[in-house]
Amino acid sequence: MKDLPTQIIDLALQVQQIPAPTFAESARGEFVRKLFIKENLKDVSVDSIGNIYARLPGKQKKAKPLIVSAHLDTVFPASVNLQVKKEAGKIIAAGLGDNSLGVSALFGIIWNLRAKKITLPHDVWFVANVGEEGLGDLRGMRAVVDRFNNQVLGYLILEGLALEHIYHRAIGVRRYRVTAKTAGGHSWADYGQPSAVHELASLVTKLTALRLPAQPRTTMNVGTFGGGMGINVLAPEAKCELDLRSEDPKALMKLTRQVEELFKNADREGVQVMAEIIGERPAGEIPVHHPLVELAVRCTREQGLNAILAIGSTDANIPLSRGIPAVVMGVTSGGGAHTINEYIDTEPAEKGMAALVRFVEQVGENKK
Repeated sequence: MKDLPTQIIDLALQVQQIPAPTFAESARGEFVRKLFIKENLKDVSVDSIGNIYARLPGKQKKAKPLIVSAHLDTVFPASVNLQVKKEAGKIIAAGLGDNSLGVSALFGIIWNLRAKKITLPHDVWFVANVGEEGLGDLRGMRAVVDRFNNQVLGYLILEGLALEHIYHRAIGVRRYRVTAKTAGGHSWADYGQPSAVHELASLVTKLTALRLPAQPRTTMNVGTFGGGMGINVLAPEAKCELDLRSEDPKALMKLTRQVEELFKNADREGVQVMAEIIGERPAGEIPVHHPLVELAVRCTREQGLNAILAIGSTDANIPLSRGIPAVVMGVTSGGGAHTINEYIDTEPAEKGMAALVRFVEQVGENKK
């Protein structure tokens, strides 16, 4: 019989082979739902947007539960090559670490608790959620937190590649889709009339000229840009997508006001510029001395690992923004996330899983 770390990685590879682009996670979700049933978990269900829930019963019916969640979706389209390549000490496969291994770790925790014959005082709800990546805008986790609200011990969010990093702070994010429209025309005959591409490019130049603070760290990125109908045509329409982030909600709000002022002033005769918000991830945090953070640090260090307190944009944004305790912990190390050369390191997974299991075992003892 295979050892548990090997079983967890083998399951991650099965999950990885099921395409799960954001907004199209249902096949992977159904795979997880059937596994929850096979594990004889209680109250297995699927909500209206595709989150999969299952309950591991505890001894006390009225005790607040722990929520353990991992996102189902990947950044890759369904057409991406899901080929797996194994090398000494690592496995290369698109989406394996982010977040097939996180999904597999849900079951790894269950298997480890049962192998130790441990029944916890409280229920543990295991959730495979949708919509974490990109324009999913954390919609899955929003639904999860709406369901359980603050009647929980806390949230443990699993990320396959976050070993040694403990996220207890959430970066605020705002995203826009910006569209410029003009009448268009012929590049020679109508030269001098506005082109949507030129107008939008000019706006992007003004946006990226804004001075951003180094502290608190604040960033801007134009991630996509496109438009036009042909090389000899004045573009009637062009679009770009803009991503704003900051560690500090006040800094993000200040940047948002500056950006929206530029949007407002971009209209002129023959030019219409429209901006719509397409994503908003709220900021939040719990302090370093919160019992959940201290427990995550201790469980990580018990395995001889470093414990690096971190800030990020993850599913934890939602509970943290609502004042509900949450931490993100990882399963193993690796690299190349969001590329087809993404890889996981196999050996550290055993220590990563041990830290996660210890966290789940002890979290009820760290109430404040």
